[in-house]
Parts: sequence; structure tokens; C-alpha cells
Amino acid sequence: MSEELLAIGDRIVGLARDDEQVEVVVGRSTSTEVRVYEGEVEQLATATTAGIGVRVIAGNRQGFAYAGSLDDDVLAETLADARDNATFATPDEFLGLAEPDGVPVPELDLYREELAKVSTEAKIDLAVELERAVRAADGRITGVESCDYADDVSEGAVVSTTGIRAAGRETSCYVATYCVAEADDDTQTGFGFSVGRSPEDLDVAVAAGDASRRATRLLGAVQPASGRVTVVLDPYVTAQLLGIIGSTLSGESVLKGRSLFADRLGEEVASSLVTLVDDATNPLAYSASETDGEGLASRRNVLIDGGRLERFVHNAYTARRAGTVSTANAVRGFSSTPGVGCRALSLAPGTATQAQLLAEVGDGVLISSVSGLHSGVNPVSGDFSTGAEGLRIVGGELGEPL
Repeated sequence: MSEELLAIGDRIVGLARDDEQVEVVVGRSTSTEVRVYEGEVEQLATATTAGIGVRVIAGNRQGFAYAGSLDDDVLAETLADARDNATFATPDEFLGLAEPDGVPVPELDLYREELAKVSTEAKIDLAVELERAVRAADGRITGVESCDYADDVSEGAVVSTTGIRAAGRETSCYVATYCVAEADDDTQTGFGFSVGRSPEDLDVAVAAGDASRRATRLLGAVQPASGRVTVVLDPYVTAQLLGIIGSTLSGESVLKGRSLFADRLGEEVASSLVTLVDDATNPLAYSASETDGEGLASRRNVLIDGGRLERFVHNAYTARRAGTVSTANAVRGFSSTPGVGCRALSLAPGTATQAQLLAEVGDGVLISSVSGLHSGVNPVSGDFSTGAEGLRIVGGELGEPL
């Protein structure tokens, strides 16, 4: 199927004039969303989208246009619109399309043919099974506010006059739930989820257990006295913080002066235990992909190595402005020009289990969730203020909820 999308890209690129660069992004996807409540389907939606985005660069001016259709009469019209838009753009000497850089495209096996064969009834059954499992997990669970199944089958292609010609397809799915627990006039909530490439990868028991545990362990939470304490972060909280840190490692943020890491390349910016990697070639990453939004091969980028800041992430444009090369971190859909972002950020794991970390800390707090994180962060100073929930650590063991 991706060959069809490549052919569309080839056709438009073949219409390029001698004095312009043309890039075509073609995308198509089919998604399903199911929500159940008390064993009945509350919401069921299936959608198919397809479209193209065309970027034209001529005389250091860039024009872009897109269309939510792959009909033949729309293709040439979209190219004409992009050309027209370029005439009104402000000149920028750093504009230019990505060019092949010799990095081979990885083969990641991100597509599961069996997903297309799963019936709608089977997808509904997964959501119903999850709701049933959450309610059975603990007697203190009094309600399940949402129980969802969702999947997506997508394919895309990027073709340009600079020699880029890339295509790929992926499948993904997940189940997720949000539940309510009550005891002694106290109410708490919890969530759980499981992700995969096909429904057989999903673990309903894990999703239900996580939601129940997160809700029930906070029952009876008290407001602690103010103080300076050592904290251990739940992996989900760590992931939220890494998302914010990742945004400050974007070349775009650095160039705009919106990063606390600006002008600190090569410096120690974290503990020597910290190695931060952006690796969209890891097939276990939910956001893995063989190429980036400009068609360059995905690659493993070590951003912080043993506490030392090694690099920022770039697309072709920010790389030119910064005097470096793209790290294949262009992010986009067919309806937008390329942005910059981390694509599959992860923290290199340590050797200790959570129980061992708690024992080492002795006394402190396990932070299980945070609220208002994005509004409470200053990306320039690195300061942040946020609400938090968790459990007290006493003598290396989990204690009362806070």
C-alpha cells in the first residue's frame, strides 16, 4: 500500500520547476475508538483519513499547502497553492529541504497484519473485559469512569526533489481505564493502561491492576507538614518530567532562547547516573518509526551521556541555523510543516529495583502523581512548582498516603 503513496509523491515531485525544491508528504490512517460503561457501549467510532502536504521552496521563500484528499484533481491544485503561498513568504536563507545523509533506514517491523482482521465485537469485548477486571480488583472500587480501547493503522510517504524517498506503515493499539475508589468518606482516582502493536499484546490484567492500585493506595491521604525531603518518582511521573526536559533539548527551543540548556553543550548538566536517549529505532517504543517527518532514517541519539550534555535534537532547518546536521527529529503530519521534537525519549535504566531504592532512601516520599506540571514549569530557569500525591517512605517501607 505504501507504494501507492510513494507513487503519488513521485507524481507531484515530477512537476517541480528547475528553480524550486518540492517536498510531498502523503498519509493515510484508519482508527477505531471504543468506550464502554457498565458493560454497554457508550461510544464507538471508526474514522479513515488521508491527505497530502506539499512544501515548495523557491528564492529562499517557503510555501505550504495541504489537502485532506488523495483525488487526482486535488494533487496539482495543492502544489499550485503551495507555490502561491511561497510568493507571500518572508525570505529566509536557512530554508531548504532535508537531503539524504547516508544513514540506512532501519527495519523495525512495526506493522501487524492481524490488527486489520480483529472484529469490532472483539475490540468491544476487550474494553468490557477491562471494566469487569477493574471492578473485581478491589472491593473499594466504586466506579469506573471510563474504559477505552483504541487502535490505529497508518502509513505514510515522503518524497522530495532532493532525493528523499521514504515510506512506512505502523499499527498501534491500547486499552485504558480510569476508576474511583472510596473508603471512610474519602474518594480517590486511579488510571491504568496497556499498549501494543496488536490486541494480543495488550494485558488487561495489568491495566486493571494498576488503576485499582493507584486509586486504593491513596485512600485516607493526609496533608503533610512542609519540609525538605528526598523523593522517589513513580515511572509515570518520571516520564512526564522527561517530556518537559525533552522539549528544552529541542534545537528550536534553544535557538529561540527558551531552554535552560542553551550554550551548555559539553557541560555536566545532571548526575553521572543520568543518560538520556532519544531512540525512535527501538521497536518497543510506542512512537517508534523508521523515518522522521522529513524522510530521514531514524537513529539513536544520546542527548545526555553520564550527566554530560552531548547534543540537541534538530530537523533540517534548525540544524542549518545552528551550523550542525539534522538528528532526524522532524515531527509532523501531512497537514503541517516540520517541527522539532524528541520522538522516543527514554532514561537509561539503573540496576536497583524500586524496593531497593526505597530501602536506600530510608525516609522520604514516593511521588505517584503530579498535577499542573506543564503550567508550573519555567523552561528557561528549570524551576517548577506542582501539586503532588504519593506515599510516605518510613524506614525504607511505604507508609501513609499523602
